[in-house]
Amino acid sequence: MNIIVCAKQVVDVAEVKVDSSTKKPILVGVPQKISDMDKNALEEAIKIKEKLGGKITILTVGAPDAKERMKELLAMGADEGVLIPPPEHADYHVIAHLLASAMKKIGSYDIIFCGEASIDMFSGQMGPRIAGLLNIPQITYAQQVTVEQNKVVAERNLGEKAVIIESPFPVLISVTKEINQPRLPSLMAILASSSKPIHEWPATGVTAEALVPKLQTLDIKGIPMQRKNIIYQNDLDQSVGKLVDELAKVGVLR
Repeated sequence: MNIIVCAKQVVDVAEVKVDSSTKKPILVGVPQKISDMDKNALEEAIKIKEKLGGKITILTVGAPDAKERMKELLAMGADEGVLIPPPEHADYHVIAHLLASAMKKIGSYDIIFCGEASIDMFSGQMGPRIAGLLNIPQITYAQQVTVEQNKVVAERNLGEKAVIIESPFPVLISVTKEINQPRLPSLMAILASSSKPIHEWPATGVTAEALVPKLQTLDIKGIPMQRKNIIYQNDLDQSVGKLVDELAKVGVLR
């Protein structure tokens, strides 16, 4: 199996603070990491490789420092990485074209794995956009994947229901966080990953129109979360009643 895994370097949203005066997120000095569900995508790819053999290629559109984060994915079990520097102000439209172009350059692939969404923007757009550009089937929100001889069978999470879908190869699959638990690489795997290549490919094979963003981000603001710290004491029944009334006032209960 030749498998491609799309991975994105993001800021660690758990470490982001909001400036109370400007309402803007403070991003300076915030550590970066690979988006969580992209690691779930890689773990699923590794499980397939362990069963059937093959090769796993990591694709990332990002700044040069993303190579450091890609090394963690190589240590987990990927075979090589490809980094594509984006133009300034790249949006989903541009990044999807860059990734699809790199996949066409790779040529032969059976499965493309993505996380269902990135933890920073959580749009869920990238997988479907890539599948559309490549004109291949897609299975989104997969919570279980089984690879058979000539097809892949996936259980798709639709909230209250789950749907079983099968597709021939090639196919793009976006996975949920519930599909698996990504492994932690061993020390030996980390040392061995230093010899695995990370290539840097320019944005070739992409039209000038495809590199023009369709969206413009005007501003980003955070929402500071403050607790009211209301404490109800004394009679339990009265306290419960007051709590219910307060929750109804703020719209939590209807």
